[in-house]
Amino acid sequence: MAIIGFDLNKINIERIGDVRGEIKINNNVAIKEIDKIGVPIKREGQEGLRFGFEFTSNYEPKIGSLLIKGNVIVVEDKKKAEDILKQWKKDKKAESDVMTAVLNTVLEKCNIEALILSRDVNLPPSIPLPKVKPKKA
Repeated sequence: MAIIGFDLNKINIERIGDVRGEIKINNNVAIKEIDKIGVPIKREGQEGLRFGFEFTSNYEPKIGSLLIKGNVIVVEDKKKAEDILKQWKKDKKAESDVMTAVLNTVLEKCNIEALILSRDVNLPPSIPLPKVKPKKA
C-alpha cells in the first residue's frame, strides 16, 4: 500500500466564547467513506482508493469547535483493494494495517492544521505543546 495523496475539502473553525478556566478538548478522527478512484500513477494490477475522513476538535465548555474534512488517496493491489471495499460496504471497517496508516496520515496533517487554525482564532492548541520548566536548585 502506498499513500499518494492528501487533500482537504472543508475547514470550519469557530470560537463561540471567551477562553476562561479549565478547558477540555475532545479530538476525534473518523473515516466516513471508502471508494474506488482513478489514479494516473498506479501500476498494472493496482487500484486507487479514496478514504474520506472527518477530523473534529470540540472545546468544552462550549467555547469553540473545529471541523476538517478531506481525503487520503491510496494505491493498493487490486485484490486487496476489492477486499477493503467489500469489508467497508459490509460493516464500515477495514484491515487494521490499512486503517492505521490512513489514520496516522490524517492525524499528522490535521493536527498541524488545527494548531495553526486554533492560534488564528485565539483558541488553545488542540494538542499539548512542549513547555519549559524551571530547573530546581
